[in-house]
Amino acid sequence: MDSIETAPGKPIAKWTGTLITALVAGVSILGIGLMQGDRLRQISLAADDPKQAEQQEEIRLNLLKSSPTFGFDNVISSWTFLNFLQYFGDESARRKTGYRLNAEYFDIITRLDPRFAETYLFLSTSVSYYQGNPELAVKLMQRGTIALSPQENPKAFLVWRFMGLDQLLLLGDIPGAIHSYEMAAAWTQGTPYAQIGSSFQQTADFLKRDPASVSARFQAWSDVFLQASEFNDKLTMARARQALLALGAKPTKNEKGQIYFVLPPKTTPEQKLNQPKKLPNQP
Repeated sequence: MDSIETAPGKPIAKWTGTLITALVAGVSILGIGLMQGDRLRQISLAADDPKQAEQQEEIRLNLLKSSPTFGFDNVISSWTFLNFLQYFGDESARRKTGYRLNAEYFDIITRLDPRFAETYLFLSTSVSYYQGNPELAVKLMQRGTIALSPQENPKAFLVWRFMGLDQLLLLGDIPGAIHSYEMAAAWTQGTPYAQIGSSFQQTADFLKRDPASVSARFQAWSDVFLQASEFNDKLTMARARQALLALGAKPTKNEKGQIYFVLPPKTTPEQKLNQPKKLPNQP
């Protein structure tokens, strides 16, 4: 058997490192397999007793937080995200238990793989809107602002975009929202998404001039409504619709029958003064 010498008289087989790596990988794959089997049992149990299934899922998530990953952080993060989608999408079970585990999933996902940019839309929706906890959502998204960069991932701007939405619409943190929108705009530069960066900067500029800007809030809630429409997220669509109507927006449809909102032009005091006065008996 070939060997290498690390010290006189102490040979180590060349394949020892490979064997250790294989064993670690095997343990991780076995762990994922066990997780998958456990998840299938959870789905079966959820149909019979959603509350008990959620309790067991909470225990499983807590164990997952404290278990070693053996370097497979991205794999476990992706697996956790798939589990979240099953949990979140089970509407019949969630009507009975609520969505209290949403943040537990994203605590694991953002800790193990904060560079997973595409998940921040789901984080914002599920934790901010469904759980009503935008403070925690922003805290979790801040992990992404530290780990991500547009040089590594052209979609990195998404974390700033969704954090800005939560800061503006739910927290009323206007300085924080301005910073997030400006960062989102900056992070689109040099990427295939540079064209939409101007809308982020425009929102930031609106807020600088007018912290209570109707235009900025209209644009933000319109984004929320359109995103929710894509996923048929009726709860968030209803919330966005209510906010848009309160801003004076009017619903309309495009040629495909899809609903969107428009903000009628505002009549300024100067325009009112320049309007022709009605004569007596004039309709």
